[in-house]
Amino acid sequence: MNRLLTFWGGQASHHAHQVDTLFLALAALAVLLSAPVFILIPWFAVKYRRGKPADRTRAANRSVWLEVSWAAIPFLATLAFYVWSTRLYIDLYQPPAEALAVNAVGKQWMWKFQHPGGQAEINELHVPAGQPVVVTLASQDVIHSLFVPALRLKQDVVPGRYTRLWFTADTPGSYALICAQFCGADHAVMGGRLVVQTPADYARWLEGMGTDGSLAAQGAVLFRTRGCSGCHGAASTVHAPPLEGLYGRPVPLADGSVVTADEQYLRDSILLPQAQVAAGYPAIMPTFQNVLGEEDVLKLVAYIKSLANASPPTRDRDDGGAP
Repeated sequence: MNRLLTFWGGQASHHAHQVDTLFLALAALAVLLSAPVFILIPWFAVKYRRGKPADRTRAANRSVWLEVSWAAIPFLATLAFYVWSTRLYIDLYQPPAEALAVNAVGKQWMWKFQHPGGQAEINELHVPAGQPVVVTLASQDVIHSLFVPALRLKQDVVPGRYTRLWFTADTPGSYALICAQFCGADHAVMGGRLVVQTPADYARWLEGMGTDGSLAAQGAVLFRTRGCSGCHGAASTVHAPPLEGLYGRPVPLADGSVVTADEQYLRDSILLPQAQVAAGYPAIMPTFQNVLGEEDVLKLVAYIKSLANASPPTRDRDDGGAP
């Protein structure tokens, strides 16, 4: 059975096994429903090829339950597959809270991955076996698609928005990682490897990688060097929203709506600050759309997320009433 399940590629996760089982079960159902039709068509064609007088003076014998059953049974079977596949689909969008967070940026024609500790790698993604991993995906240029066949997972990477992909790789090894969306002249070479290691090997790999600090620490440096602290810092006199305690909280907007300060909201506030202006604050923030790349934006987002449990600072009010 295992050889039948894996003849089109290895399985690196339990999810891959579930997808393969669903596929084979659905294929078996399709054969069971269609085989009688394709078998009976030639059989009747041969048996009645010369024709036969039919006696229609009597009403045909009918079985209502038989007629209902051959419609109801396929319907209930396909409905069961709908529930089964829907549960798998919903699970793809519910990563565990303790999942290891990794950022990925797709660009022509490479993948760059950033780990929480600041470790970065190109066209390779190292992960520990048995631990959930959630990858936040961003595109620097055009649409890409991260596809790992051994995980049976594929996620489009769309410019201007974040998408997510999560998995738990159970089997250590090296697996292909490719771009499944045509993205330009060198699309065919945009690939890499997913390297699944034992937790001990992964810890040693992290220690051996050079880093300039955690992703949040690198974001803090950008926060200061790009002048963000001049408006959002504790000593600022500019009337700008504090970032401490912001992530994950509801944010009232100037148009009367309310949004949640998730990763997408933070990204849009950096690159498209006029799109969603916080209520009670002037629309004075400049855009960083042509200044910061997606990698730097992800670092700033990581820094702001690290302030989620901090208390907003108390600011002295100036003549303009700024908090």
